[in-house]
Amino acid sequence: MSDKDIQEFAEKLHQGLSIAERRMLEEKALHGQDIVVCHTDGTIHHVPAQEAIKALV
Repeated sequence: MSDKDIQEFAEKLHQGLSIAERRMLEEKALHGQDIVVCHTDGTIHHVPAQEAIKALV
């Protein structure tokens, strides 16, 4: 694979993961569920999926 092919593949992979993440958050928000996030200091927090969706925008 050329560098261009690798770059295109990486971009498609990133787009697909972004779509999957958004769909997962929307499904969790629909059911009023939380997600678990880890901050840079290592602390773990539960955040409502609806708030996570707002942070994506």
